This record gives sequence, structure tokens and C-alpha cells, in this order.
Amino acid sequence: MDILSDLLLGAATAFQPMNLLYGFIGCLLGTAIGVLPGLGPTATIAMLLPITFGLQPESALIMLAGIFYGAQYGGSTTAILINLPGESSSVVTAIDGYQMARRGRAGAALATAALGSFFAGSVATVLLVIAAPPLAAVALKFGPAEYFSLMVLGLVASVALASGSLLKAFAMIVFGLLLGSVGTDVESGMPRYIFGIPELYDGLNFVAVSMGIFGICEILRNLENEHERSVGVKKVSGLMLTRDDFRRIRGPILRGTTLGSFLGVLPGGGAMLSSFAAYALEKRISPNRPEFGKGAIEAVAAPESANNAGAQTSFIPMLTLGIPGNPVMALMVGAMIIQGITPGPNVISEEPDLFWGMIVSMWSGNLMLVILNLPLIGLWVRMLTIPYHLLFPAIIGFCCIGAYSINNSVFDVFIMAGFSVIGFTLSKLRFEPAPLLLGFILGPMLEENLRRAMLISQGDPTIFVRSPLSLSLLIVALIVLGMVLSPSISRKRDEAFTE
Repeated sequence: MDILSDLLLGAATAFQPMNLLYGFIGCLLGTAIGVLPGLGPTATIAMLLPITFGLQPESALIMLAGIFYGAQYGGSTTAILINLPGESSSVVTAIDGYQMARRGRAGAALATAALGSFFAGSVATVLLVIAAPPLAAVALKFGPAEYFSLMVLGLVASVALASGSLLKAFAMIVFGLLLGSVGTDVESGMPRYIFGIPELYDGLNFVAVSMGIFGICEILRNLENEHERSVGVKKVSGLMLTRDDFRRIRGPILRGTTLGSFLGVLPGGGAMLSSFAAYALEKRISPNRPEFGKGAIEAVAAPESANNAGAQTSFIPMLTLGIPGNPVMALMVGAMIIQGITPGPNVISEEPDLFWGMIVSMWSGNLMLVILNLPLIGLWVRMLTIPYHLLFPAIIGFCCIGAYSINNSVFDVFIMAGFSVIGFTLSKLRFEPAPLLLGFILGPMLEENLRRAMLISQGDPTIFVRSPLSLSLLIVALIVLGMVLSPSISRKRDEAFTE
């Protein structure tokens, strides 16, 4: 009965006209961003953070969440129609989805993606409802030592699941931690790493840094590798699935939903890892294996279900523990901080309207996305014809206005510009920026809990191993680190990311 009353409270929040409107805007923007190659939810949410200042916390977070899972839907459209994934999690969908489109079954592929995503999103939201309260209750028993160990585990896991060189991923974590330490020391009041610049006394602005690294940097990368976007399918018909189609997609949707729901909780895993794993599983067990790569409908159903389930269950550690599992969740944590809300287990008790309103909004958001994606296919196809030379200057102008509006300071615009250059340079050197953002977000909290624990223990470091929970988390972090550094695991990891 408690869960029912909580859901009724969430419904009262989510179904307010303004929250429904912002949820719709988020879903619409997310779909559009997923369709347009070269943007993505991380860059978009980073650009839109300044707008959330003037919104109610519930409206702001419902809109940002809609952008995230809406992009998972939209990314499949271009993957299927023109073999160009709008989102990294839709890369696998392009393999067989585009082949289906070439065979005249684009409508069936898009309908499969939409239905699989809707089912997976609904199931993942149920899991969020079931898992969130007990996790938050356990997290309320966390002290500074336990929080420190949990954040260490989160950082180690994000390194383990980052693509590319492990050494570079570690370097990005350290760089992010250093950036998080810029500003005035909370304990002593002494400035650190400000180099005589008064604007840095409050630290680096999170919005400006994230907009530079993910927003402007992504635009620079796309301008460097500009390509013509020719629309392969201008008209889509045949959205109705046959009885045989339904028979073939039932199992893949269920397996993809299950796999994505569990992998989405992992730090750094989320939607992309889920879609790859679901495709690999179906390719191994499907009776229609010879069709894979030639237009197998199972190869569209499984990854699309998995990436949407993974996107929604990635909210679990963020909402219950305040630990972001991926760059988008890190931006969501930043949005909560901007609204004056302290991320963590107290959110469920101190901000129940926000917590349950966000969860219920995911159901309504998934329904909106089905309505948006199938009837408006023609609109999304037309969007692909927008010239880059018109799209990107408008986005850069919007970013500059957003960065300036944070503190009415030109300095934040310079910070954004500087970090766009840093982000572009790092991408050229094959450094993944996601661990940097996680380190930047978690760094201050990691330091704060480390110092609190040491103060409580009067300088005795054994406080981190005296607590069974803290010790368990550190042991898991060591096991994960040991597995990743193992030559055999490292070799298989490289092969998986290469594939």
C-alpha cells in the first residue's frame, strides 16, 4: 500500500499540466536529438542546463529525463532509414534495421523498435519502483566511510567499462578529480588552484565545463568529419507487424528488456553496453542466425528493448545513492544541485514529489514517445535534410547565451570555450571524456566524505575497513580492478569494444 500511495503522489505531480508539457517537450527534443546525427543527449542536456534555472525542480528533471530516454527512441530512426545511428546505443540496430529498410520493411523495423522500447521502458520503470525504496533505505545507513567506498567503486567501474585504453581512462578520472578541487576549500577556507583569478573562488562552473566538453566539442568533431546526409528512405509505409513478426520478436524483446534492466544499473554501462550485449545474445541463441546481418527482425527488437531498459534503470543509482553511472546521470546530478537539492538517499524522503513524480513521468513519457515516433516519421526524415552550416552556428550561439546566463559572466563563456578545445584535443588523442565528467562530479563529494571519515576516526584510516559495508564495497572495487587488469580479461575487453 505504501508503494501505491507513493505512485498516486507521483501521478499527482507528473500529471500536472505544466509537468506534462515539459515532459512532452523533453520527449520531442530527445527524439529530434536522437534523429540528428552528431548531437546526442549528453551534449543537449549540457546545453539546456541554464534553462532549468527558472523552472520548478520537478519540471526541469522530468524534461531532462525525457530528453535522455527520448534519444534512445530517436536514434533508431536514422539507424534504420539511412544506416546512420543518431545515438551510440543504436549502432547495433543499424546492422539489420537498415537491411530491413532496403528490403522494403522500414515500417516494420521502426514499429518493432518503438514497441520494444515502449515495453522495455515500462518494465524498467516498474523495476525502478520496486528497487528504489529498499536501496534508499539501505543507503540512509551509510556514513562518510561507506559513501567514500561507494564512490571509489563507482569510479573504478566507470574506468572498467570505458572504451579504449585503461590508462587513459584512469588519467581522465584523475583529471576530473583535480578539476573538482579548484576553488575555495570548504574546511579551511583557503583558495586552491585559482591562479589569482577571482572568478575561480567558487570553483569551475559545472554547466560551462560540461557544455564545452560535450556540447561544443561534439560540434567541432562533426564539423571536422562533415558528411552529406542523404535520406535513403523518403516515405515509410507498412507500420503494421504480421503475426509471424510478433512471434519472432516476443522472445528477443523479453530477453533484451531483462538484460538491459540489469546492465543499465552498472556505472558506465547503460544503454550502449545493453544493446551490444542483447545483440550478441540473440545472435548466439536465435534459430534465425543465418538472417543476422541481412535483415533479421530479432536483431532490431533485442537491442532496442535493451537500450531503453538500460537507459531507465540507470536512474536507480542516481536517484537512490546520488551516484551518477554515466555522463547523462552526472548532468542530472548537476541539475539537482543547481535546483538546491542534495543528491542521495534523502531525496526520496525530503523530496517525495520530485522522486515519485519523475518515476511516474517515465510511464507517460514512454507513451508519448510511441505516439511521437510512429506517426511523425515523415517529420524526422525531413529533419535529416537540415544543412550543417545552418544547424551548428545556431547551437553554438545558444551555448554561449546559456553559459553567460548562469552567472551573467563572460568568464563562463571563456571557460566553455576553453574546455571545448580541451575536449576536442582529448578526443583527438583518443581520451574518453566521460570518466572526466564523472570524476569532476564525484571529486568534491569523494573528498568531503574522506575528510569527514578521517575526522570521525581522528586520523585512523582503518575506519574504511572496520565497517563491513565499506570493506565489502572496497573489496568489490579491488576485484573489478583486478579483473580489468588481468591480461586475459583485458584482451577480451579490447576485442568486445573493437567488435
